[in-house]
Amino acid sequence: MRLAVNIDHIATIRQARKADEPDPVVAASLAELAGAQGITVHLRGDRRHIQERDVEILRRTVTTHLNVEMAATREMVRIAQAHKPDQVTLVPERREELTTEGGLDVMLHAGSIEGVVKELRDSGMDVSVFVDPDLEQIRACHKLGVTTIEINTGKYSDHWRGSRRPEELEKITNTARGARKLGLRVLAGHGITYRNVDPIARISEIEELNIGHSIIARASLVGMERAVREMADLMRNPRA
Repeated sequence: MRLAVNIDHIATIRQARKADEPDPVVAASLAELAGAQGITVHLRGDRRHIQERDVEILRRTVTTHLNVEMAATREMVRIAQAHKPDQVTLVPERREELTTEGGLDVMLHAGSIEGVVKELRDSGMDVSVFVDPDLEQIRACHKLGVTTIEINTGKYSDHWRGSRRPEELEKITNTARGARKLGLRVLAGHGITYRNVDPIARISEIEELNIGHSIIARASLVGMERAVREMADLMRNPRA
């Protein structure tokens, strides 16, 4: 299972003062040196953290795999075509949300999503869709020709200490298995921390985790390289 580090919140700190530091590009390099196998950023419409210039520079400097999360809008398609990250992940987006609140409703927006997926793939980029752990959503992705999905682990993360933890974990497990049976590549992420990563890391159908806030929070105390190595170690050797 690969680890892709989301560096959005390095940019959040920078944008708090509209300053030059900390630099997400440096953070990405440190994460890669520590063993991260991918770098993820979310270019939001309101540019609250990552800026288009960050994407431009990261495209030139990331040596592993650059994944850019974005809404399925004309503006974002244009930006993706200009910079050509290795992968684009389509996500829902609301200006008033603190962070992404759920998966993209592929069944509801099938027409527009299908066109965006085709346009991005025709431009030479892999396309993933961020979806809730729901088999109907996975089947809808498959019908549209989507080959990679990222399962939203947010509800599992919200309830990992409570009685709903087994239920939410089972949804993720069943969705991952169902997606693999359809021939889809399966990624996962959202809200995963050093405390709750272990059960997710044991799901063999998931080939990559996208983890951001928890790693950046840890990095603020112990440094990026140590924070990334600690998470990678947990993913390789999940605790009982």
